[in-house]
Amino acid sequence: MSSSIKATRVHFDPDSMWVELSDGRTLGVPLAWFPRLLHSTIEQRGQVRISARGLHWEALDEDISVAGLLAGQGDQTRRRPHAA
Repeated sequence: MSSSIKATRVHFDPDSMWVELSDGRTLGVPLAWFPRLLHSTIEQRGQVRISARGLHWEALDEDISVAGLLAGQGDQTRRRPHAA
């Protein structure tokens, strides 16, 4: 997997996030993979910052790497177990 592949554009439909890549591919991933995006507004989703490493939404505290998307990884946030 080449680290030279970058995201160039991000857009959404009701169920998916679409990421256009610098090599011409477009990746579609279910929003269900990323709960913060799934539960966000259209306006919040539009506030994405594309960087060399991936995608960032400041207001949502969400970071998604292109490498992770290419590897088929969803949200990698570790959830704390509920206290009994």
